[in-house]
Amino acid sequence: MDEAGHSIKSDAIGARPADLKTPRARLGIIIPSSNRLSEPQLQHFAPDGLAVHVTRLRMTGPWHKPISALHDEIRAAAGALADSKCDVICFHCTGGAMEEGPEVEARVIELIAEETGATALATGTAIVQALRALAIRSLVLLTPYRPAVNEAERAYLGRLGFEVVHDIGLNLKGGDEYIHVPPERWLDMARDSIAAHPAADGIFLSCTNTTQIEAIPAIERATGKPCVNSNQAVLWAVTRALAPKLGSWPREGRLGRLFGNA
Repeated sequence: MDEAGHSIKSDAIGARPADLKTPRARLGIIIPSSNRLSEPQLQHFAPDGLAVHVTRLRMTGPWHKPISALHDEIRAAAGALADSKCDVICFHCTGGAMEEGPEVEARVIELIAEETGATALATGTAIVQALRALAIRSLVLLTPYRPAVNEAERAYLGRLGFEVVHDIGLNLKGGDEYIHVPPERWLDMARDSIAAHPAADGIFLSCTNTTQIEAIPAIERATGKPCVNSNQAVLWAVTRALAPKLGSWPREGRLGRLFGNA
């Protein structure tokens, strides 16, 4: 009944909008509180049927802590995502995931799995899986980071059998600057780097809080090399893990060669 006492027919609401369908699977991501691009990018590129849920941690900039000092906070964040029935929960920060090496990242994955029972993931692990899927062993590394962060990523990748033949870090101060680097600049950097190092197998665009993902198809066309980005790699790893729930493999042309690898 409405306020005037009239009966309201059930069809008055109309058809449910297509974008309000009940998801077939759910991804939960734990990101630094300053990150403004992971959430919209993952939601934009997510295949039909995948919902993206987000929890933030104060862990960068003035609140910087290595992930080995964030175990309690990560457990709490993962638990909050588990409350929303996420199938996969990912600690999503490239520099943070790689900063202290593969063993420390692996412990974070264990903590998430122990706390939630969900499939657990971290950005570094997804990137390594993506690089291997594309047979990238020698690579160009492009980031917005300070030299020390690039060096940590080179060390992380080196321990897992990859060779960084060339790297560029833009030495930006933080997320407020990262987000304003246009896709065209990443394209120019990739093109110039491959021209100088043509033997590299591919390109790794490192960071979850940049426009890099938008440049992937153009970079691959311009260089002839496969390209991996942090947000792209996580979405790829998640959709692989959730393929039984999502249905057919989502071959997303906007995300480069990686999404041709089931």
